[in-house]
Amino acid sequence: MGRGTRWGLVLCLTGEWIGLALWIGGLVVLIAAVLPAVFNTFGGQDAGGLFLTRAFEGYNRLVLGAIVLVAGGMVWRGWAVPTYAPSRSEVWCAGVMVLIAATIIFYLHPLAAARQAEAFALKAGEGRKEAFEAFFKLHLPVRTLYMVNLCLAIGLVGLRTKAWVKRMEQGV
Repeated sequence: MGRGTRWGLVLCLTGEWIGLALWIGGLVVLIAAVLPAVFNTFGGQDAGGLFLTRAFEGYNRLVLGAIVLVAGGMVWRGWAVPTYAPSRSEVWCAGVMVLIAATIIFYLHPLAAARQAEAFALKAGEGRKEAFEAFFKLHLPVRTLYMVNLCLAIGLVGLRTKAWVKRMEQGV
């Protein structure tokens, strides 16, 4: 392997790991630190809900960058260094992650944000309860998909580690 190819591989693998770290770490921080802090600090449901909507929009932008890093690195490895090409399992796992993320980012999150805004715009007694029920009915699948994607990302880290250990054992 030439020097340029080696550095390309190092850069791609580093980018992929950074992308996965952002994908996993960003969601873990939101769930473990931001959510409890918001609901224990903000005065009302409206302010806290709006803040979290904006926080998840930021996380979604971060995921778009992570997708570029992970997919770009996988494609380059498969093209430039076939011995380091991603396995089928890695490709399928990453592909499902991207599909779930795209569904959330481009369809479900904007829809949930619109329903949330509708509920916040209503005064008590004007169908506000029904509007929030509609929001939470949509929000449950979104939360579930975020958690599925988190588990898939952790699984992808395991697949990458398994492939790396296998290459180390084979001396490649």
